[in-house]
Amino acid sequence: MTVHFHEEDLPEGVLAPGPIAIDTETMGLITPRDRLCVVQISDGGDDEHLVRFSPGSDYAAPNLRAVLADPERLKLYHFARFDLAAIRQYLGVVAAPVYCTKIASRLVRTYTDRHGLKELVRELIGQEISKQQQSSDWGGPDLSDAQREYAASDVRYLHRLRDELDRRLAREGRTGIAQACFDFLPARAELDLAGWPEIDIFAHI
Repeated sequence: MTVHFHEEDLPEGVLAPGPIAIDTETMGLITPRDRLCVVQISDGGDDEHLVRFSPGSDYAAPNLRAVLADPERLKLYHFARFDLAAIRQYLGVVAAPVYCTKIASRLVRTYTDRHGLKELVRELIGQEISKQQQSSDWGGPDLSDAQREYAASDVRYLHRLRDELDRRLAREGRTGIAQACFDFLPARAELDLAGWPEIDIFAHI
């Protein structure tokens, strides 16, 4: 596995055709306040690509934007709702169509309440990943080797997770409802950005 580091944009032509795994690192969890610092991408092969944005970036990134906005490329996420909002807020594109491993996990792993990426990778793939850098400073002038490895590991296994989760969704007869959830996620992210992050607009009260 090789982790490639880029500043401000993804080089052209570095990704194979097909689905891509996407993740983001930000300065915090309030998207309009906490700027986007890193976008991670994997095509499911042996390499991961990290694109870092500096303070004051204009987020032009034409190559990255083109990949994210490509309607022919499925984007794999873990907790897509957050990443979609961050990408929409800072890069100005809707990074769809979407597959979210966290939603798929909630639909088929009803025997547990542990749906974090670390638990999914351990149970479904048999690998251990570290989350120690999750709350580190992603806006600093340099990213440590530990930060780069953490960021890369967040997209490294998503293709394999999707394969296994798809099998379980089919087994439990929940493929259709999962797809309906995935299709709604860009709208859910827009609601978050528009001021309805914690309000259930479908609730009676």
